[in-house]
Amino acid sequence: MKVGDKGFTIIELVIVIVVLGILASVALPKFFNMSADAKEAACKGALGGVRSAVSNFYAYKATPTGGGTASWPTLTELTTSGSVMEGTLPANPYSTNSTPANRYACIAGTTKGTPVTAGTTGAWCYKAATGEFWADTASGASEAGY
Repeated sequence: MKVGDKGFTIIELVIVIVVLGILASVALPKFFNMSADAKEAACKGALGGVRSAVSNFYAYKATPTGGGTASWPTLTELTTSGSVMEGTLPANPYSTNSTPANRYACIAGTTKGTPVTAGTTGAWCYKAATGEFWADTASGASEAGY
């Protein structure tokens, strides 16, 4: 190589690649945490909407127009479009079910925060006796506590 030639040496290129690798190793974990945070936020948002609808149903049933006796919706009423909610239940972001319709599934639960379908595909859980609604997960992880 002559003194007047322009370009990068192999050492300079290796140093740039190493620096880019270090920057990528710092940035990638942040990206993966954002994915988990988005899933958590979607779950909490869906839970808030459904819980609000369940509470509104209970309050409406207590009025003379609603029958005069406060009652929580049954599992069938909760899952029937137009009964408790205008549309269907939102999708459970923690569901791993490959059938899209099953991501909207709701099953009878017994204890809030305790997974019902641990080890399977996850769903929503609802306890009609108390109006409790929570997320169930395929892993049985702490998401069920939302």
